[in-house]
Amino acid sequence: MSIGSVVLFFLILALILLVVLIVVTNIVIVPQSTVYVIERLGVYSATWEAGLHIKIPFIERVAKKVSLKEQVGDFPPQPVITRDNVTIQIDTVVFFQVMDAKLYTYGVNQPIAALESLCATTLRNIIGEMELDHTLSSRDVINSKITAILDEATDKWGIKVNRVEVKNIMPPAEIQDAMEKQMKAEREKRAVILKAEGEKQAAITAAEGEKEAAILRADAIKQQRILEAEGEAQAILAVQQAEADAIRLLNESNPDGKVIALRSLDALAKVANGKATKIIIPSELQNLGAVVPSIAELLTDPKPTE
Repeated sequence: MSIGSVVLFFLILALILLVVLIVVTNIVIVPQSTVYVIERLGVYSATWEAGLHIKIPFIERVAKKVSLKEQVGDFPPQPVITRDNVTIQIDTVVFFQVMDAKLYTYGVNQPIAALESLCATTLRNIIGEMELDHTLSSRDVINSKITAILDEATDKWGIKVNRVEVKNIMPPAEIQDAMEKQMKAEREKRAVILKAEGEKQAAITAAEGEKEAAILRADAIKQQRILEAEGEAQAILAVQQAEADAIRLLNESNPDGKVIALRSLDALAKVANGKATKIIIPSELQNLGAVVPSIAELLTDPKPTE
């Protein structure tokens, strides 16, 4: 093989390697949630979405890589003046998303800085129409107004402002001290009110407990008296029933005069043992002389043999 053939071989090999290298370096893979803005000879050509693409070497180039994800613009606090001439610092956060990559690339230079400036200007206009007290208590109103204004203004930049949040409103030091003192007084007032309400509720609870306890004690005493009365009544009934049964049995046995005289003496003995100062003797027992021998005969009468 001659030297010329060897040189030609290496030239062809180098050319092939160069072509492969150029092709490989011009293979573009666009990741998810990202688009590439492509220029051809310095003029906008296309917007490549996620996937595999091949650009023309030396003719096409990637002008800008744009993320389609929602982004957060945390801007530094902005000094604004309220309607009552109080200078306050407001810290805001802007949530936005690129909707048109071409407009985002060519619509404005440095779109994030432009968005920050527009946010500060809009915030000054909104707060300038509000007094300090209204500003401190109307964050939702401020958020809604500034979101609507920014969203409309950034349409020509291919940006959609989803929402704006006011993170913090910082009044001057002297006003902030006065507000803190007022808040402290309000907290102490609420604490006193809560303590008084707690004591009131505790007193009501204690009174209700005493009332229920008194009712329970009265019910217990009432139930005890009812049970005692029922017991006494049952005892009286039992005694009367026993006496009635004794009289009935005595009547059924056909007692003679001696038994009746003995029972009369028993009754007389019970009456004599009482506390009565007068004793009335029945007419049947007035003739004691005649009764006593009968009683003695009854007690000494031998039992009949069976």
